[in-house]
Amino acid sequence: MEERRDHTYWMGLAMREAESAYTRGEVPVGAVVVKDGLVIGKGSNQTEMLQDPTAHAEMIALTAAAAHIQQKWLEGCTMYVTLEPCPMCAGAIVLARLPLLVFGSYDPKAGACSTLYTITNDTRLNHRVHTTGGVGAEESTALLRKFFLEKRKN
Repeated sequence: MEERRDHTYWMGLAMREAESAYTRGEVPVGAVVVKDGLVIGKGSNQTEMLQDPTAHAEMIALTAAAAHIQQKWLEGCTMYVTLEPCPMCAGAIVLARLPLLVFGSYDPKAGACSTLYTITNDTRLNHRVHTTGGVGAEESTALLRKFFLEKRKN
């Protein structure tokens, strides 16, 4: 039960990042990387603002975390992200050697951690990431639905 509460707390911080993206007109996805009880990297989608297709929340959080600890491998870290990572982000998570990934909403269109692909647990790769999905999914899904409904109206 303690682990679940911790996941919920950290996912709440990722949701704050998603809400930040939402207020900027970005797809509302947020991510935080935690090590030893501290956030060492955070990010929200910035693809529109930067006109960069790689500026996903996970990529920004990974880059910030690696810069914080000054190494490319994020061993001993956990990433919390509000939406199941896409293939690009799942690949980067594997390359960063994160031991644990916790995500909110499952993504039926691009999910690469359990829905469409299982990149984070592919035995052909040199590292596998323990993955837990569905944490805070209701809140994350509601924000994503709100965002896309507003986009369709405009």
